[in-house]
Amino acid sequence: MFNIATVDYRAPDAAQQFVTSLRETGFAVLRNHSIDTALIQDLYKVWSGFFAWDGKHEYKFDPEIQDGYFPFKSENAKDSAVKDLKEFYHVYPGRRLPPQVKDATDRMYADLSAMGLTLLNWIQDNVPEDLRNSFKQPLPNMMDGSTSTLFRVLHYPPIGEGYEPGAVRAAAHEDINLITLLVTGSEPGLQAQDTAGNWHDVPCDAGMIAVNAGDMLKLASGGYFPATTHRVVNPPPEHNVSRYSMPLFLHPRPDAPLSDALTAGQYLDQRLREIGLKK
Repeated sequence: MFNIATVDYRAPDAAQQFVTSLRETGFAVLRNHSIDTALIQDLYKVWSGFFAWDGKHEYKFDPEIQDGYFPFKSENAKDSAVKDLKEFYHVYPGRRLPPQVKDATDRMYADLSAMGLTLLNWIQDNVPEDLRNSFKQPLPNMMDGSTSTLFRVLHYPPIGEGYEPGAVRAAAHEDINLITLLVTGSEPGLQAQDTAGNWHDVPCDAGMIAVNAGDMLKLASGGYFPATTHRVVNPPPEHNVSRYSMPLFLHPRPDAPLSDALTAGQYLDQRLREIGLKK
């Protein structure tokens, strides 16, 4: 049974519900959380303006430090030869941002990062003791001094004619990081895959935040938490509109040890090459 729990963030047993769902499905969905819904709406408004703006190309990404604007069809899923149908912007603390989006984006980065640290503490405190002791470093401590956490603002344009066969908004993939916090997208489309290969819609009512485990958490936990495969499907022809999405990817500082063999920095470097964002 693949049942992604919807957890009241303020409930007394929220931490236990959250960790159980993450363990069983790789996902959990939070409601009644602390992120300002007016801020979410403001962000979608200012960023939709950015992606419609010709000046966005002045902010084209830096391939070394990975910040800035990534044009349409910049990225492919690991092992996929077809580029995803999306454009996006990478936000890191203290890096360049267009002035029209800066204030709201900086607020959201800070608020989601704080929530992410709370969730890592929930995980740390609600796993079996032997697993807790096996972490090379407590999960919240891996974030100490990190400037690697990525806020990614995505725009999936309406599907046009002549795109490559098999091209989708986001092909099936797993995330690289510890956990991802995803503010509900402006349109549905996010799906998660169970162990039998079946796809399930991830709940996406307004105001929800979906959280999923990434490969770094899977590695650090010895597979206790699955990095569940997920995708964003193309819209139906009768509702072929833009979709906007805003995930925050919690990344440890580069020297944080995930296993005996790999640090977070080494693992990230390896994966960025696999998805075509780094040479």
